[in-house]
Amino acid sequence: MDALSEVLRTVKLDSAFFFNAEFSAPWSFRSPNSCRLAPYLNHSRGHVIVYHLLIEGKAFARLANDRLAIHPGDVVICPHGDSHAFESGPCDHAVDAEDQLQRIFSQGLKLSRMGGGGEVARFICGFMVCEPTLSQAFLPGLPAMFKVNIRQDQSGQWLENSIRYSLADGRATGAGAQAVLAKLSETLFIETLRRYMSLLPEGQTGWLAGARDAEVGKVLARMHRQPAAPWTVAALAREAGISRPVLAARFRQYLGEPPVSYLTHWRLQLSAQMLSSTNYSVAQIASKVGYDSEQAFNRAFKRNFGNPPARYRNERKSRPDSTAMAHTDTPARSGFPRQARAIARVTNNSISRHR
Repeated sequence: MDALSEVLRTVKLDSAFFFNAEFSAPWSFRSPNSCRLAPYLNHSRGHVIVYHLLIEGKAFARLANDRLAIHPGDVVICPHGDSHAFESGPCDHAVDAEDQLQRIFSQGLKLSRMGGGGEVARFICGFMVCEPTLSQAFLPGLPAMFKVNIRQDQSGQWLENSIRYSLADGRATGAGAQAVLAKLSETLFIETLRRYMSLLPEGQTGWLAGARDAEVGKVLARMHRQPAAPWTVAALAREAGISRPVLAARFRQYLGEPPVSYLTHWRLQLSAQMLSSTNYSVAQIASKVGYDSEQAFNRAFKRNFGNPPARYRNERKSRPDSTAMAHTDTPARSGFPRQARAIARVTNNSISRHR
């Protein structure tokens, strides 16, 4: 059991599309904000994560004032969906993908070529859709853009070769090909996250750093595996093999909040997702996320999302393109909302079921 696996099991990634491109220098290509991509992926309510695998050649990735040199085997990920660009170097004419989205998505996996005819750089780009509310568990701690190389060991080389093989010679149109590509895309994304997590420097904070820590990671995994369990700080400390004060201090160090605050918010985010995607009654959802009292659940949910659960559900049905994050006061990158932390402070030593 590990925390990242438990979170991803709940978030449920969905690989939607590959873009197979070959650029010849000089060239420059801008990818729009991912919210512009979502309608083309038939996932208007999902959060789109864009990533790019450089197969051959060299290039630069640029986002705002950040510029990364990328080499074959590098996977560049923009987890928050920011607009970004790739380029061979100075170029008089930059192609804006936002103006060509219809063409890009209609051509499927057919190799797309553009540029000035010079040195070639070949990319395979993927679009990963994830549930926008629950993915906030691990996305906020990631930078706007980062890269990881997967050619440094045999497992990464096998993964890259499998993707290239599946895209080659029309294999992407055969029976079951789309399912194979979707699984390979998901695996590539998770493998990139794992490698990035393993390369974090000592002293790094954030969710991924906490999940990597032996004790904090064990507690996170337990909470995500069994969010409705009657956890107490003492019980979680025993799971980690450390004292309650040490656990609280380590949680604050990595996640900026105590375990009670983190679990309270996660439970409420799970409930928001279930209200939007299931037909469970409010009472059933309250029980599934760890509340014995429907009234207590209603109060906590309203403090966090601004509306009681029933009204929240009705509004979501009437506004299908909205996201649960729109009902919080916290930007997508800043972690769990402040309201949830305030709710959690009413109990200092317990993460037990609310009664």
